[in-house]
Amino acid sequence: MQVTVRPRHDEDWLATALAALRLHGCCVVEGVLSPSIVDEIRPAMYRCFERITAEIGNERLARAGELGVLRLMLKFEPVFYRLLEVPELLAVVDATVSPTAILHLQNGFILPAFPPGAVPKVSQNQYHRDFPRFLNGYVASINALFAIDQFTRDNGATFVVLGSHQRAESPNEAIVAATGFPIECEAGSMLVFDSTLWHSAGANVSGRDRLAINQQFTRSWIKQQVDYVRALGETQVLLQSPRTQQLLGYYTRVVTSLDEYYRPGPERLYRGGQG
Repeated sequence: MQVTVRPRHDEDWLATALAALRLHGCCVVEGVLSPSIVDEIRPAMYRCFERITAEIGNERLARAGELGVLRLMLKFEPVFYRLLEVPELLAVVDATVSPTAILHLQNGFILPAFPPGAVPKVSQNQYHRDFPRFLNGYVASINALFAIDQFTRDNGATFVVLGSHQRAESPNEAIVAATGFPIECEAGSMLVFDSTLWHSAGANVSGRDRLAINQQFTRSWIKQQVDYVRALGETQVLLQSPRTQQLLGYYTRVVTSLDEYYRPGPERLYRGGQG
């Protein structure tokens, strides 16, 4: 059963969403991105794709075995910083992986369409967990997947196996095949899920690309997939709000010298109280 909450119409949406995360492993939060920002993000993603292709090259991207994955979009288009400021997102992050959580990754998806039966098998359309470790029920990581286009069964909506999160064992393949179902939602919605939930991209046979952006947040002591502070540069990071600086990992850096280690408390690269 897909649980959907509507913050603009339900003041108790967060409690409902958190209960769904605990029970089912996921929840859809509707209307978190305005139509205007969605319209701004779509062309920005295609511009990112062009920049990434120019920098890395088609051959290296093809060798990675991915379908339209965009990494480090913040480097190319500032609009993606705004996805770290969404109030509903921050409310879920605070209530699950704590106010000192950091961004593990922000990846865009331009999922191309293929004829039925011709969709290539890659890691993202095989069932997997984004946090492949069981920590005895401890929530260490949470995902927020923004639907930039409407998610439907035909255009590659994310498939999930409800209740498969926070389990030490992997689900049986037959169970996955029988119980996995697509999360369908409108553009501007946010699918939040426990990162230990088994899920998969669906097959896009709609005839057009399907766009989405996945953000994964972890406890602050877990190493990021990308060192965003180094990748973006300290100057750029310091232009952001203190909360965004926190999410990018500015207060969880590793010292590189004795001088950095012995700095006074307010200047330390790793601040105390990081949960």
